[in-house]
Amino acid sequence: MELKDSRILITGGSSGIGKAAAALLSQSGAKVAITGRDKGKLEKAALETNSLAIHADVSDEAEIRKTFDIIEKELGGLDCLVNNAGIGEFKEVTELSMEAFQNVYSVNVFGAALMTKYAAEIFKKQKYGNIINIASTAALKGFARGTIYSSSKFALRGMTECWQAELRPFNIRVMLVNPSEVTTAFGNPERKQRQDIPNKLTGIEIAHTIKSLLEMDDRGMINEVTVWATNPFEKK
Repeated sequence: MELKDSRILITGGSSGIGKAAAALLSQSGAKVAITGRDKGKLEKAALETNSLAIHADVSDEAEIRKTFDIIEKELGGLDCLVNNAGIGEFKEVTELSMEAFQNVYSVNVFGAALMTKYAAEIFKKQKYGNIINIASTAALKGFARGTIYSSSKFALRGMTECWQAELRPFNIRVMLVNPSEVTTAFGNPERKQRQDIPNKLTGIEIAHTIKSLLEMDDRGMINEVTVWATNPFEKK
């Protein structure tokens, strides 16, 4: 894929992986739009990354439709969707509730699926497109207190495989990225960026992964990639 002048939509672009990806892809000449629920934070990130801010919640289908209307009006179409928006709740099995499941699944699973639905409609018509889903190493192996979050990422991984089977005949690449621990605002109740830790991943490493996946010639695709910190156990 030629990044220059390509049109890319990144959900959850206000901070962390989404913001880092928006900055890197914009620097590479792409026309980037980012979504987020915190309007002030989103608009600040858009200015810093030279992106178009779309204030929208991926858990609301009406706002998803609005997002694609804005994309059509402002960018004239779409070449790539990055499903990055994600939240987590970490409870022991005895603490589980339907509300907690619905809260996480509405973003990580249902939101990603509906974003992909509308993007796929565009991509199938033009017989071309790229979808990158940001999952987690939690999509590969469960962990204590991970019932809700890990299962949502297992679901995203499973949906990715379904979409690969459905969309390859239309020259649509669907790719999955599994980051290990990244020092972002994720998991922080105040949604403030955590301080970088020298031996942990940052959003920049994942942004470079996204860029590399997209830059491969359109005749090929990497269906899934996992990014680990080299030595996360080293004491700093």
